[in-house]
Amino acid sequence: MTRKFVGILIAVIALIALMQGLKDLPKWADPNQPASIHVSPRYIEKGIEETGVPNIVTAVLADYRGYDTLFETAVIFTAGVAVMMLLRRSKR
Repeated sequence: MTRKFVGILIAVIALIALMQGLKDLPKWADPNQPASIHVSPRYIEKGIEETGVPNIVTAVLADYRGYDTLFETAVIFTAGVAVMMLLRRSKR
């Protein structure tokens, strides 16, 4: 077997595994999925009371998911610094 064939075979097997996993996801825009039944109504009903922020998007990103947003920002910053380090030109 050639390396190219092995690579294509691995990619096809991975694609089949991913397609099998898609069957377990809820239907797109399903109003009966857990996020729509439990999480969203709580944020909408208690958001202003718990956070004091009238904008629900800001309340969710800054207060409810603050640490998650902080770490996502840190990862993006680190990736940007790594790209800048790789692309910089040396003055040798």
